[in-house]
This record gives sequence, structure tokens and C-alpha cells, in this order.
Amino acid sequence: MDRISLLPDELLLRILSLLPTTKDVVATMVLSQRWLPLWKLMPKLVYDDSNQNIEYAKFSRFVDRSLIFHEAPLDTLHFKLVQNSSAADVGMWTVVAVKRCVRELHIESSPSTTPVTLPRSFYTGCAALVTLKLKSVTLVDVSSLPSFLTLKAFSLLRVKFPGDAFRYDYGFNIVKRLFSSYHVLQYLEVGRLEIDNVTVFTVIVPSLKTLKLGRISRKVKDGAHGFVVDAPLLEIFLIHDYMGGFCVIKNDMPKIVRAGFSVTYSQPRKLMSCITSVKCLTLCLSTSNEVYPVGTVFHNLVLLRLCTCQEEWLNLLMCMLRGCPNLQYLRFFQYHKPPTAEPHPCWKEPSSVPRCLLSSLETLTWANYEGREEQKQVAAFILRSANFLKKATISSKATDPKEKLEMIKELSSSPRRSPTCQLIFY
Repeated sequence: MDRISLLPDELLLRILSLLPTTKDVVATMVLSQRWLPLWKLMPKLVYDDSNQNIEYAKFSRFVDRSLIFHEAPLDTLHFKLVQNSSAADVGMWTVVAVKRCVRELHIESSPSTTPVTLPRSFYTGCAALVTLKLKSVTLVDVSSLPSFLTLKAFSLLRVKFPGDAFRYDYGFNIVKRLFSSYHVLQYLEVGRLEIDNVTVFTVIVPSLKTLKLGRISRKVKDGAHGFVVDAPLLEIFLIHDYMGGFCVIKNDMPKIVRAGFSVTYSQPRKLMSCITSVKCLTLCLSTSNEVYPVGTVFHNLVLLRLCTCQEEWLNLLMCMLRGCPNLQYLRFFQYHKPPTAEPHPCWKEPSSVPRCLLSSLETLTWANYEGREEQKQVAAFILRSANFLKKATISSKATDPKEKLEMIKELSSSPRRSPTCQLIFY
């Protein structure tokens, strides 16, 4: 006798939830009479038309029939559409989502195909949505934008907004109005395209706690494209934008605990000055112009991750060490390959040791250590200056055993002020 079939429905449904798509789940109905009705009780349905070697018409009919015969309350509905899908089909499927009071809805299409156009019916009736994720879709113009009163998480990746080539501010107004209708939104992720019909992407959400911004496009020469943010309750703020442009913060964000800026903005100090309450900060800045806000002190900062790919990272490092009196964890990483044409930065040892090295720094981590002269000098300075350093972990990019051995000898011979400091090299 099949012992698995003797398990209660709850456990069997959990097993079925491990299958990647609804098609795989439905296929289990042939196993036995016991499995026949189980797929109809699944709280999550995932439809994926990739790698199935079937025509879109057959895929569409499968989605229609399975949604009709599904019986249980539907919590999550996910569409992964690789083939060109019709707005009529997507409209009908979203109507089903509305009737079933779906709490989590994902709609994504392949960037290599024509983006799915969300019909007007999408904007009405989704009153129960808590999570909405849209990827590579096009929003149609509507006279009244949706008001998802319960929406808490919203993801917009490669989304094209309604636009008008003769009205420069049209897309801007659509976006501004869109977010003004979400009154309990707490999580927002935006990944912009260069053809999204929006010049200035404005986010005004008083309830927002997590904001992730990024741009996926070519570099903007005129610097006209960017973000405007007004979110006074923000706790997590991440920007990944190497395309130029700007980000304007309308008000301070005193509740920020985690931030990460990987940008090419000309004046990143304006971002830095708005996050003085941050506890965990990641920086990869491609400019040395006015990076650090003069006089700013990050009293709460305990973890700093600093990218070493840019020439002026040493200046930023010393500014941060002086402005972070309670820093406990310092981590160096290399996100980009350093420009080969530019000279390596020169290390100038400060006249006085920053307070955090004397009183709080406990852990140093250095990824992709290359053993360049300025890197050796920085490592040696920290090792001989940090009173309470407990561990220094350094990983090398070198593949030559002799080169690695030489790095180990140099670091091991550096004096360590903390007698309990453990040096780990690999």
C-alpha cells in the first residue's frame, strides 16, 4: 500500500507545494484516486508557459480550465508568461483573482517578448490584494487609478507606464497619482527601464518602510532622469543606479536602520545627510566630489560595507571612520573591476586615530584583497590601531600560491594592537 497516500491532506498539499508549476501539480491526479482532487485544494497556483513545448492556445485553455475547476480559497496566483499573451486572457485571469480574493498576485513576462498589457479590468475590484508583483508589463491608461486599500508590498520591475510623447510630465503624473492611492504600503521595489515613459519617478508614500530603487537602462547623458522620494517612516533604503541622474529626498528619514547606495550621482552627500540614524550602511560611490556631508556624525552606525573599486575610496573611508564613533564591523568588498587606466590611490595616514578604532571596532573583513600598496597600508594601519579588534578575515583574489604566501607573510608581520586579534587569511 502507498504509505504517502495515507498522509492527511495538509501534508500532501505541502508536498505538492514543492512542485514548480500548477501543471506539475495537476499531473499528480493520475497517481491514484486519493490524489485526484488534491490539486483543487492548493492555495497557490503557478502558471509557467516556458519550456513546455506547447502552443500558447493550449496553455491558455489549461489555465482557463484549471482556474474554473479549482475549489479552495486561493491565496497566491503567479503567471510567468514567456510567449506573447493576449490582454483578454490576462484580463479574464485577473477577474478570477478578484473573485477569489487573491492576496498575492504575480504577473511577469519575458523581456524578449512583447510585454503583457494589463487590461482596464485589472484596476478594479482587487480590494483584497496584499502583495502585487509586476515584471515586464505595460500599464494601460485609465481615467481612475486603482486604490488597493490593503496593499502592503508592491514590486515594479521593467514596467512601462502610459505616456504621451507630446506631454513631458504625463508619465510623471501617473506615477505620482499611483502611489498616492496606496495608504498602507510598506514595501516598494522599483526597477526602471529607459523607455518607461517616466522622467522623474516620484514616490510619496507616508507609510513606506522599505524602498528599493534601481535603473536598468543605458547611461543618461543629460542627468534629467531620476527619483524623488518622500517617505518619512522609511527603515530600509537601497539604491542601485549606475546610469547617472539623481535622487532627491524631500524630507529626513529619522527611522532609517539600513541603507545601501551604489550610484553614480554627482552629489551623493545629499543622500547621506538624510540617513544619520542608519545602523548598517553599504556604499559604492563612483565620485569623490562632495561625498561626505561635512559635520555629519553617524552615532548609530555599527556595520559599514565599503566598495574599493573606485579611486577615491580611501578618502571616503577616512571620512566614515571619523564620523562613525561606534563602528563595530568594517567590511571591504569590490563590486566592479577597478579602472585600469586610473592610478591607484595613495594612502595618507591620518594625524590622529579615529575614535572607532580606539574604542569599538571588533571585526574587519576584506573580500577580494589584491595586496596593492594602499591596501597593505590600510590593513596595517587598522591592525596596529584597533584596540579591541577580535578578528580580521582577509580573502585574496590571487591564484598563485607564492603570491598568496607573500601576502600572508606581510599581513602576519604587521603589529597588532589588540592582543586577542585573530588573523584569518584564505
